[in-house]
Order: sequence, then structure tokens, then C-alpha cells
Amino acid sequence: MTKKAISEKNAGAIENYLAFLAEVFRLRLASCFRPEQGEPSFDGVLKIVSSEKEADFSTFVSSHGLSSEEVLVLLMALAPHVRPAFFDRLIQEQLPQSGDFPQLGGVRGTQFRGFLPSGETVLFLLAGDNLNKRFEYSRLFGNDHVFSKKGLVWLEKPVPGEPALSGKLMMGAEYLELFIQGHVSRPKMSMDFPAEFITTELTDEDLVLPPETMQQIREVENWVLHQDILMKEWNMKRWIKPGYRALFYGPPGTGKTLSAMILGKKTGRDVFRVDLSMVVSKFIGETEKNLSQLFDRADNKDWILFFDEADALFGKRTNVRDAHDKYANQEVSYLLQRVEMHNGLVILASNLKSVIDEAFNRRFQSVVWFPAPGPHDRLQLWKKVLPHHDGIQTPPDAELFMLAKKYEMTGAGIVNVVQYCCLETLAGGSHKITLESLQKGIEREYMKEGKVF
Repeated sequence: MTKKAISEKNAGAIENYLAFLAEVFRLRLASCFRPEQGEPSFDGVLKIVSSEKEADFSTFVSSHGLSSEEVLVLLMALAPHVRPAFFDRLIQEQLPQSGDFPQLGGVRGTQFRGFLPSGETVLFLLAGDNLNKRFEYSRLFGNDHVFSKKGLVWLEKPVPGEPALSGKLMMGAEYLELFIQGHVSRPKMSMDFPAEFITTELTDEDLVLPPETMQQIREVENWVLHQDILMKEWNMKRWIKPGYRALFYGPPGTGKTLSAMILGKKTGRDVFRVDLSMVVSKFIGETEKNLSQLFDRADNKDWILFFDEADALFGKRTNVRDAHDKYANQEVSYLLQRVEMHNGLVILASNLKSVIDEAFNRRFQSVVWFPAPGPHDRLQLWKKVLPHHDGIQTPPDAELFMLAKKYEMTGAGIVNVVQYCCLETLAGGSHKITLESLQKGIEREYMKEGKVF
């Protein structure tokens, strides 16, 4: 189905949903002045779910088993985004001379001047003036409700001293996009989301790692693939905390980032590399705020969060000598708490295991060592990375094994050398990569790393 067809399908369904919401709203307003008319019925909204079952909104409602009242809450949050004058027209239609009607709740935006529903608007629609029902439906905004757990809808924090339910009704941006466009875009790196999506065209067949390391990576993969059955069907959530935490440690260029990307590719999970330069702030409390925004956004998304060079933020806590040490320790403690609470996969990458705080080490389910490759592993890397295209000549295995034995290099270093040699070969109008050109590339790489060739 084309994007245009998806949008048209969703638009038609939402029109029907909003027509039902408008009718319920009219009936609720009418019941305030003519109680003899009785309470409005909400059941009809589930008939629309059945009749518009191909729409993304209906699919979401069905898959989560939402009640009529929960569907109406979603529609109230959605309405201002698709029909900006939706509530204003209804209010003016039903109450043309009444002026302010505080039972409705609602707020006005700063740039958007239309009516925006609040928690009070929700309770007015669902419960009217029935105090018992108001108490019952206020649970829709509790922390244990699916709305909160999935970041679907929530109430904006009200002005201090004002009722909690006076907060504006909010909907997660990704759900707005899903209900309207039929898909959810990956978030772009920003100050509000300090992480970038990373991927690779390589597969696990391209990894050259010791069998022990590969086995430990498969253990992480097993959690990603079977976590739902383990926690829900086998009811292990009584004993096991949500989420999974792994430490990848070893010298630079040994495959830590590549392994995380291939793990995401194999399990169908997006991998986001956290930019620590955007997370860590010199201002007190800002680092915690940035981390909170990141983890809040990642909750229940099935993402893999990859913290590269994590020792910059996850390092050992120090003895408190001054205020700087005190707040640095607070940052580490806060991060420890958020990592442990996160319900997804978090991978920390570090060059040295020893710099990671012991409090983190105790909480890792997997600690994976990525050693520098030995001669035989380096030979495999040379053979994998060199181009395999008809007409391109490369050195024989014996010469490559000589390079592998003589020059200690990581996989990343070998890739750099091959890239340099390929470009030099193309620039020279040749299709032959020689041993001499590889040695020249190795010398160049050694100089770059400050090593003696």
C-alpha cells in the first residue's frame, strides 16, 4: 500500500472516530442541563474499531485490548492535532451564550490558541458529575496504566498548587505519527535525543572474534529474542529485573560497535549510539536531565542503547574532596539507577574494564571481552576486507599471512589500510593491489597511531 493510500485510509477512519467523539461530547454537555436525558453510551466506538480494522488507530486499539473509555481518551488527545477547531466548535455549538464553563477544564496554548483538553476534560466526558466514576477514571493516568507505561498519553505537569488533573492532555509524538501516517520515523539526534541511529551492511559472518566472545554475544541475542516469553509466559519477572545490561570491553577497533550493530540487525532492533558529549554537562543537574530524557524516550521501544567510550561517564566514583566530586558521584549514581530500571538492552563499551565502577559490574548480565586479534585472526580479516571483485588482483594468502604475523593491527586498522590501498590503486589506473602498497598503507597507519613501523 502506498503512503498516500495509508494516509487516506487513516484519515477516513479518524473522521468516523471523531464524529463519534463529537456526538458523545454533545450528549455529555446536554446531560448537564437536562439530566433526564441520561448518560451517554461509549460502546459504539468499539464498533468503529471493528469496521475500520485496517486503520492503524484501530489496529493499535485491538492489539492492546483498550476499552471504550480508553479509546475516547486517545481520541481526545488526538483531536487537536488533526482538527484544531474540534473542541471550540462543539463548545460554541452547545454553549453559545454560556461564557466560561469550568467543568470542561481545558487550557489554551501559547502559539495554538484553540481549546486543548486537560485531565478535567477527560473526566467531564467520561464521568460527568459522578464523583465515584471520576475517582475510577482518574486511574487512567496512573503510573501502572498502559498509557503511562508506553508513553502514549499523559497529563502535563500543572502549575504548582493547581489540581493535578488540570494538566494538559498530551500524546506521544511517535503515536501521532503512527495514527496519521501509518509509520514511526526514527528520532533524529538533537539536544532532546542525544543519540544517533547506527547500522551496517555486514553480518555476523564478517565478524572475526574468538569463539568465547561470539558465544557471549549470542547470549545477549538470546535475551533480545526470548525476553517476552521469559518474563511473561514463564513469569520470571518475579525474580528478574527488566532489561539487560552488557559490557563490551577491549582495545579500540576490535569490533565492539560493529558487534552491537550486527546484533541489532539480526534481532530487528534499532541501535542508537549515545553521544556522551551531548549528555555530560558542566551545569549541575543537566547531565541527569539529559539522561532522563534519553531513557524516557527509549522506554518500551525495543531499541538497543549503545554507550561508546562509556568510561567517560560510567567511571569509578571518587572520594568526595569538593563540590565537583560530590555532583560527579551523583551523576554516576543516577545513571546507575536509570540503567538498572531501563527495560531494554543497554550496551556499554569501554577500552578498559578496570575503569568501570564496581557497582556497574555487579549489575551486568554479560561482560564480553574483545581481544586484539592474533595472527590467524588478522589473516582472516585481511582476506575478508580486501575486495573480491572480478578483475581485481590481491596478494596471495602466503603474503597476507606474512603481513598478519609481522604487523599487529586491529580490524579497524586493517580496514583503514585496505581503503587507502584501494584508492591509491584506482588513482593509478590499476586493478592490482600489491604487497608493497599494503605495507605502505600499514606504515601510514602505524604513523597515525604513533607506533614504530
